[in-house]
Amino acid sequence: MNNKVSIITPCYNGARYIGETIESVIAQDYTDWEMIIVNDGSSDNSEEVVNAYVQKDPRIRLINQKNGGSANARNHGIREASGRYICLLDADDLWYPSFLSEQLAFMNEKGAAVVCSSYEHINADSEVFGRVDECMPVITTRDMYVMNRIGCLTGLYDAGTYGKIYLREELNSLRDDYAYWLDCVEKTGLAYGNQKVLAKYRVLDTSTTGDKRKLI
Repeated sequence: MNNKVSIITPCYNGARYIGETIESVIAQDYTDWEMIIVNDGSSDNSEEVVNAYVQKDPRIRLINQKNGGSANARNHGIREASGRYICLLDADDLWYPSFLSEQLAFMNEKGAAVVCSSYEHINADSEVFGRVDECMPVITTRDMYVMNRIGCLTGLYDAGTYGKIYLREELNSLRDDYAYWLDCVEKTGLAYGNQKVLAKYRVLDTSTTGDKRKLI
């Protein structure tokens, strides 16, 4: 089985940051990846920005679709994915260059099918602020029922072992990432958290805030 990582990135009016996100993927020291960017009916110049990278790097693909929400866009990308491993990286978040190599090594060390890592926060200007979000070393289904213990931008899932898992579109993009990682942990039994800080989560005034009670 191949060891390619499929990076799924939904993009809705993400032109301001999508280039920086793509650059953080291109900078990875692990090179066997594909980045599938699903343009979810953007009205800005997201398509133009992404296409500039598509022309330069054949590992980057752009899919255009009518607006269907984040879960729908991610599922479109997952259906098209050809890699063994699945990551969900939003159009404004960033990885450190060793993210993929360290997470794959960590997954192999733990014999795990789901891993995540700690991450820090950045603002609109990509400046680090606040505290680090430290992940739990071991994450059970019970832990996931309490709250989402997996930062979506740091999750890595081995679809080669359990098959592809899709997001729940019936949630209408309400914490669909939480539900996805909950489903992954339920399927695999456990997730393991790498304590290293390997990613940067962007916090904006427009960021979606989750309501756990609605999800449940």
